[in-house]
This record gives sequence, structure tokens and C-alpha cells, in this order.
Amino acid sequence: MVDVSREEITDGSLIRSLLILAAPLVMQNFVQVAQQVVDTFWVGRLGEDAVAAVGLSFPLTALLFAVLLMTTVGTQVLVSQRAGAEEDSLARRAVFHGITLAFVLGLALTLLVVIFGGDAISLFGADPEVASLTVIYLTTFAFGLPLMGMGDAIEMGFIGWGDSRAALYINVTAVAINIILDPILIFGYGIPGFTGFEIAGAALATALGYGISSLFALGMMLRGRSGLSLTREVMTFEINDYREIVDIGLPLCGQRAAGQSVRLIIVGVVAAAGGSAALAAYTVGARIASVAFIPASGLAQAAQSVIGQNLGAKKPARARRTTWMGAAIAAAGLTLIGVFQWVAPELLVRTFVPDMTSQGFARTVEYLRILVYGYWGIGAIYLFNAGFNGARRTKVSLVVDLVKYWGLRLPIAAIGVMWLDYGVSAVFWAVTISNCVAAVGAGLYYYHTTHNGMLERAIEVASSPAD
Repeated sequence: MVDVSREEITDGSLIRSLLILAAPLVMQNFVQVAQQVVDTFWVGRLGEDAVAAVGLSFPLTALLFAVLLMTTVGTQVLVSQRAGAEEDSLARRAVFHGITLAFVLGLALTLLVVIFGGDAISLFGADPEVASLTVIYLTTFAFGLPLMGMGDAIEMGFIGWGDSRAALYINVTAVAINIILDPILIFGYGIPGFTGFEIAGAALATALGYGISSLFALGMMLRGRSGLSLTREVMTFEINDYREIVDIGLPLCGQRAAGQSVRLIIVGVVAAAGGSAALAAYTVGARIASVAFIPASGLAQAAQSVIGQNLGAKKPARARRTTWMGAAIAAAGLTLIGVFQWVAPELLVRTFVPDMTSQGFARTVEYLRILVYGYWGIGAIYLFNAGFNGARRTKVSLVVDLVKYWGLRLPIAAIGVMWLDYGVSAVFWAVTISNCVAAVGAGLYYYHTTHNGMLERAIEVASSPAD
């Protein structure tokens, strides 16, 4: 596989550096979605209630990862800027601080789920059977959060350093273990006398897969790879490093929490308006649509590192070009992917959940087609946010998502369902409209701020002493 050096990131072809760094991340995200597909495949054989339960738990698990996002993105941006400035020892130290912070936060989140998970799920008003299955799934999954957080911080450290292949290897390990364990832990396949843990088995397979891969990642970091390693000298506990990681990542925690909190409300609206069939449709539609987001997500992760390293090297023009180039590629790429989703949504739905009810099937097909109209906007938003994040302007990404979710998506969905009586379809259109409007707004604001010194100010911050 082709490598990209630090010199190429800061002095060579931007498009080559961006695409080479993004390629393993796109593959990594495909691998992650493959795991979601396999999970949905096996859980789908437990019935529609089980699928709905996973869908109900998805916004809650995403909210948990929103907290961990604070450490992962904070680690990536800090490492990339220090690496671009050739402060290698400080970059390694930032990784250690990201790992330790993520592990502690993971422990705290596990405790919160065990204590309050059942109460949180009861607020959705789902059917008792669906709610009961959701509690089982979420609680089992939560025990893997400390190791998952640690593994994510290590991944982002490698990505910030410019080694995205390491993240791919870590995720392939996680997904391979998950895929192998799914049929065993859910149904007991291959073990005489063992009937499986059903929906708890699905959560346990995921937690074990990512937990074991996190230990693999830690071993990789301790051994050293591409010049990035954890040595005794960098294993210190510097308050300033923790403060910088939190300062960069906290707005992104708020950003993700803003989005997931709206999703929680919308899941409740969907469940109340259409029951388990509509909730299953929303779940399956979101899982299928997540495949389309893979290129943009990988490209955005790569762009954050390229932008961060160029700002560390005091090259704002290259950071600016990276953002615009990435936004154009992502918008065009997701539009092309949407063509297939528009043409063959029925095939996609049958592949995921062959036993879906006719009502759930129809709703899922409708959701997939409506989503296609906003795919270009999703791609652009990913890259504009990467442009802000790489410059440590993560608060702007927070505002973009606050406007998208709270200012646009939730009001549109509420008005459509409650006052215009459009039913669940109003929620589907709210997603697409909010994505398109937010993309235009983010692009205009990025243009404005980069022509008024944002990147130059980011260089000043990145160049300030770390201690």
C-alpha cells in the first residue's frame, strides 16, 4: 500500500496526500459498516422487535461516544499540529494523554449506563418488549466502553501522525472478531448445548471485538510504528496536555451531543407516530444510509490531519485548499453513490431485513429515496467541519450542528408531524432539508472566516509553547 510522508503532506501534492491518507480510513469505515450490516443481518433473524431495540439504543450509544469524541478528535488535532511543527516528543506525549483520558471517561460512562440506562430508555415510550430488549442490549454494550475509548484515542493518534493504515488494521481486527462471534453469541452456532444470548449476544460480540482490538492497538503503540510510540519519557501526566485535548474536543462533544439528543427526540416521535414498524424502518434506513457516508467520513478524518499538519508547518493556504478540495470531492462522490440507492432501495432493504413487515418495508424504501436528495450536503458538511476542526475552531462545528439539528431538523419534523399531519414522512424530509441548508451555511461561513484571518490565528495558537 502506498505511503504518504510528512514532507508530502506539508510540501507535496495536496490531492495525493489527501486521497492516500483517506484511502485506509475509507476502507476502515467500510469495514465498520460491514460489521453493522452483519449485526443487522443476525439481529434481524430475532425479529422486528429486536431490530427496533437496536435502533432505539443507537442514539444512546452515539451519545455515549459523543463524550469519548472529545478525547479522540482532541488527540488527533493536537498530534497533527505538533507533528507538523516537528515536535515529535510532544506529539507522542499527546497520544498518551488522550489514551488515559479516554479510558477514565469510558469507565464513568459505563457506570452511568448501569445506573440510569433503564430510566433513559423508558422515556421513549416504546413498546414494553422493545424497551426491555433495548435495556439488555445497551447495558451489555456499555461494559466495553473503557477499552473502546482507549482504542479510538490510539487510532486518532496514528491518524494525526499521518499513519492511517494503523487505524485500518485496528478496525479490521475488531470487525473480524465481531463477525465471528455474532452467530456464536446470538444463536449459539457451533457450540453444542448452547442456545446463545440473543440480543445480548449481539452487544457482547461488538464489545469483545472492539475491546480486543484496542488491546492490539495498545501493543502496536508500545512497540512503535512509523516513528510513533509510547515510551517511558512521554508517560507523564501534564495538566496542560489534558487541558488542550479537552479545549479542542469539548465543543465536538457538544456538537455530537446536540445531534444525538435531537435524534433521541426524533426516535421518540417516530415510535409514537408509527410504532415498531416505523422505528424499524428508521433504523434500517439509517444503517443502509451510513454506507453512503463512508467516503466523506474517511476524507474528513484525513483532511483534519492534513490541515493540522500544514497549520503546524505555518502553511495556511494549503490548509484552505485542502478543505475546499475535500468538500468538492465529498459532495460529488456522495451524489454518485446516491444514484444506486435511488434505483434499488428494495434490494437493499431485503438484504438487511428479509422478514420485515410490508409497512416497515415501504417506510424504509421511502426514507432511503428521500435521503438521496441531501447526500451532497452531508459530504460538504463533513469537510467544512474538518476545516474548522483542523484549525482548532471546533466551536464553529458545534454551532453548525446546533443550527442543523435544533434550528432546522427538529422544528421541521415537529411541524410536519404535529401540525401538518404528514406523519413519519415529515421526519424523513426534515433530515434531508436540514443537511442541505446547513451545508450551504457552513460553506459560506468557512469562506468568510478564512478570508478574515482564521487560519493565521490558528497558526499562532499552534505555535505557542506546549508547557
